[in-house]
Amino acid sequence: MKHGKRTAGAVFGAAALLAGCDVATHPVAVVGPSEIVYRGTATATLFEGGWFQVSGGNNTCRGQYSPGTTGTQVTFPVTCTNGLTGIGTATYNTALEGGGMIVMQDGTQWQFIFGRGALRV
Repeated sequence: MKHGKRTAGAVFGAAALLAGCDVATHPVAVVGPSEIVYRGTATATLFEGGWFQVSGGNNTCRGQYSPGTTGTQVTFPVTCTNGLTGIGTATYNTALEGGGMIVMQDGTQWQFIFGRGALRV
């Protein structure tokens, strides 16, 4: 029985270590109205999706999204401190890179990119 307790402890310990490894943070760039560039980060978890926050000028926008895999598309709500809300649609080129469009309730369309490519915007 002692051996079983040690094995169970090792399994739970390994699971805790692995759980800490499934989080990735990557850059995000969003081009909003009047060509304002919003910059920030997205933090993704392997099984639960993630969240993002970007700032441009005096405005900050954020949202949460579901996990995706290469070639999949996800939609997510976006809320900004200036009162705008919208719906984003993202396509994953890889597990950590991709891009898409946010359509705000005022009809404006904001393009975004996440991953290493966001650093070039």
